[in-house]
Amino acid sequence: MNCDSARDSIILAAYGELPDEHVIGLEQHLMSCEECMAELVAMQQMDKLVAMHPVVEPDPNMLAQARMRLDEALDAMPRRGFLTRLRADAMAWMGHLTGAPALATLLVGIGFLAGNFTYRYQVANAPKLPATVILSNTGGGVSSISGITKMPNEMVQVSYNRIVPEVAEGLLDDPQIRRLLMFGTNSPDNNVVRTQSVELIANECRIGHGCVTEADGSGIRAALLASLRKDRSPAVRLQALEGLQPYVSQDERVRDAVAQVLLTDVSAQVRTKAFLMLKPVDSDSSVRQVLRTVSERDDNPYIRTVSTEALRGTDSIQ
Repeated sequence: MNCDSARDSIILAAYGELPDEHVIGLEQHLMSCEECMAELVAMQQMDKLVAMHPVVEPDPNMLAQARMRLDEALDAMPRRGFLTRLRADAMAWMGHLTGAPALATLLVGIGFLAGNFTYRYQVANAPKLPATVILSNTGGGVSSISGITKMPNEMVQVSYNRIVPEVAEGLLDDPQIRRLLMFGTNSPDNNVVRTQSVELIANECRIGHGCVTEADGSGIRAALLASLRKDRSPAVRLQALEGLQPYVSQDERVRDAVAQVLLTDVSAQVRTKAFLMLKPVDSDSSVRQVLRTVSERDDNPYIRTVSTEALRGTDSIQ
């Protein structure tokens, strides 16, 4: 409650018209505002002074003259317009309703039933999307992801830590679940969480569910690229490659990242997977350059052999 509303409430309280639900708010405001408290004290003192003087009834002749002047002034007023008459008729009709409690109660009841029926109809026909269920919430930012559990009906349970462990449930399409999973891909001390997070968002990319990169560089595809470049677990990097596979031919950033993995990754299994992903686009000049380098320098004989064969096939096509 601010000072303006507090002053209005003080006036209503002085005449005994302040609603009960506003009394506590006024009392709390007066405890912290000296100016409003001073105004309340002044109002109380004025009431005491007024109460000390008797009420003087007006002179009957003066009242009669005042009524006559009022009637003359009303007769001299210009004729009211259509809207003004309509407004006055509506107010008169409302006045009749107040004098007919049964009719007023009937109309209010009909309005209530109609509104209730409309609300129930809208609720019954509204699309029902399972919302994220926060099983516990104490505030604060997410500090780490502590566990991920697959549940029936495509539900996923993500356990995450703030000050105390918390849990969220929702579909993979849910924005909050996605944010938590992308946060889980950076969990520094939990290999299982990183693997499960990357696996789940990679599955989303494989089936084409919103695997995009936002304008600010965030998004599921960006998270997979970051895991592919930086994660120390070969299993996580393999999962990231699985998710990025549908986008090698259409996204140059994905193609360059996979080519870099083929050149530099320490895991022969990861490099082999990267080669298989680049095979359909081996006609690209940058990919051919990478294959040429790998065919000459890779430590794995199989990768050198298949890279050489891919280059021969490309040269014969050209």
